[in-house]
Amino acid sequence: MKRIALPRPPRGRPTLTVVIPCYNYGHFLPAAVQSILSQDDVDARVLIVDDASPDGSGDVAEALSERDRRVRVIRHARNAGHIRTYNDGLRTVDTEFVSLVSADDIVAPGSLGRAVALMQRHPAVGLVYGSIATFAEDSEPLPRKQRPYHLWRIWGGDEWIARVAAEGWNPIASPEAVIRTSAMSQVGFYNPALPHSGDLEYWLRIASRWDVGQIHGPIQAYYRVHDSNMHTSTFGSREADLRERLAAFRVLEDPRIAAALPTAPQRLDEALATVDAQLAELIDDRRRMQAEDSSSLRELRHALVSARDGDHAKGRAS
Repeated sequence: MKRIALPRPPRGRPTLTVVIPCYNYGHFLPAAVQSILSQDDVDARVLIVDDASPDGSGDVAEALSERDRRVRVIRHARNAGHIRTYNDGLRTVDTEFVSLVSADDIVAPGSLGRAVALMQRHPAVGLVYGSIATFAEDSEPLPRKQRPYHLWRIWGGDEWIARVAAEGWNPIASPEAVIRTSAMSQVGFYNPALPHSGDLEYWLRIASRWDVGQIHGPIQAYYRVHDSNMHTSTFGSREADLRERLAAFRVLEDPRIAAALPTAPQRLDEALATVDAQLAELIDDRRRMQAEDSSSLRELRHALVSARDGDHAKGRAS
């Protein structure tokens, strides 16, 4: 059952590393780094992982490191892709908490302290997230009037997964997420087979073993919207997004997940039912608009229905 708690300040000065993957975003790096190093209540460190950017981003990162010893840099000699870049940074983390923030995003003032305070008071929580605000490419994030309240919400992992399965989408953009490092060590790193929906799959893996917390009220991060965002430039179509979300939910088939979460088969079926309904809606939209051929969507939906029928048959047999 979801619990509501009143926020408390962090104990001591907890350590937290923010990993910043970067490819051709050097012009955004100074603002991102400053938003992290200026955080109160935490001992924040920054690790920039430059993925062989040709625009001089690595040099910008090195200059930031020279100015502040809290900033470290890893530079790839060759481009390795964003998932490998994430994981190369995460593998080096030795602080109590960790966050992954894109070089073009901004961490909101006080957000890291709020997130780690929740995890300190609730040791079963392995992942914390909150609200984000978006802003345009060439602008600064506009301070939004903060809500006059600040509450903590805590879900059991199974309850949180059930909520996500029912909605069929990823409720966490990523820059607002903070993870307990011991949770990361337990579930491993990002899956390179899921370049688009790796975040969703990762949150599901954590929630299969840990509770999930939410900072309700204050803005936790600012997400920059521009044409170069990977999720809009590489995986922008609704069909691609549905396929990738379906692949992420399939992690619930993993025997290791089922061992930790006995309800995993039920949650998977709920997620597949949600994606099936979303596929049907997209097929209807295309039919009404007479816009695109829907044969690939119908094939995907047929495979999805067959998979659900097979899962139901296995359940009856057992």
